[in-house]
Order: sequence, then C-alpha cells, then structure tokens
Amino acid sequence: MKVILTEKITKLGNIGDTVEVKTGFARNYLLPNGKAMRYTRENVALFEAKKAELTARQEAAKKNAEANVDAVKNAKLHMIRQAGDTGQLYGSVSTRDIARMLKEVANVNVESAQVMLGTPIKSVGAFDTQIALHQDVIVPVKIYVAQTQDEIDALVAGKTLTFGTKKVEEEVEEAPAAEQQ
Repeated sequence: MKVILTEKITKLGNIGDTVEVKTGFARNYLLPNGKAMRYTRENVALFEAKKAELTARQEAAKKNAEANVDAVKNAKLHMIRQAGDTGQLYGSVSTRDIARMLKEVANVNVESAQVMLGTPIKSVGAFDTQIALHQDVIVPVKIYVAQTQDEIDALVAGKTLTFGTKKVEEEVEEAPAAEQQ
C-alpha cells in the first residue's frame, strides 16, 4: 500500500515521503495513529496544504525532546530488586519499569516503546541502554540493578559483584586440606 508519511519514522522515511508499506502495517499502525495518509490525489493536495503545520509540529516535538536530554542523562536509574544467590533476579526489569522510573526520578514522560532495551534485564549489574525522546534525539543511559543500596554504590564506583562463586571456591579449598589430616 502506498502512503504519504505525516511524520518522520525511523527506518521508513521523513515527512512527506511517499513509501510503499505492507497493507497490515498501514491499516493497523500508520493510519490509525496519524503517522501516514493513503496516497490519493486528494490526500496529496491536502498534505501539501498541511505540510508547513506538520513540519512545525515535528520541530516543536524535537525541541521539547532536546530540552529533556540533560534531565534524562543526569537521572540516577538505580533499581533495587530481589535476586537469588547467583545474582539472577526473581522477576525482570522491563522497558515499562524504566519508563516509570524516569517519570519518578527525572520527571520526564517517556513511554515504554521509547526505551530501547532489547531484552529485559534478568540479573544484577550495570546495563547500558538508550532512550529515544524523539526519532532524532536518542540519549544513552546506564541502569544499575542490585539487591541493596550498598551494592548499587559499588556498581556505580565501577566494582563488579560476585555471587556464589566465592563461597564455592572457599569450600573446595578447605575440603582437600581436611582430608589430608
């Protein structure tokens, strides 16, 4: 299906581009969300009349996103979660959790779709991710996940946390010594 984009869409095109997309993508996502218009003579004329307004709206959204960059960069994303002896979380940290934390910590409204996490975080540690405040404004952030505030402080200082291996090594070293006596 041929559509005219009414806003910039990553990996698809800019405002005003005429692109060919799958029918389902156009019907289920682009058209209902106002991100595109069907390609017809009437819509081409309508788009040309609205082009300046759409471009201005896109620029305003980009400036608003750029205004929030410092707040997101400086936000301390520290999450305390329950974990097992090996450092595996009992749950996971998802994009929704990160978006909720940005709202609380930095007072920036971010939807979970804007958090570019990839796979959910399922272990304790420090993780790099990105927040797409706008298609052109992507901010890298670091997320610290631990069981206690002391562990988070250690992670922020650059230390690595060890789970279970230290106890296992000590037990293995003590066992042969006990047999020799």
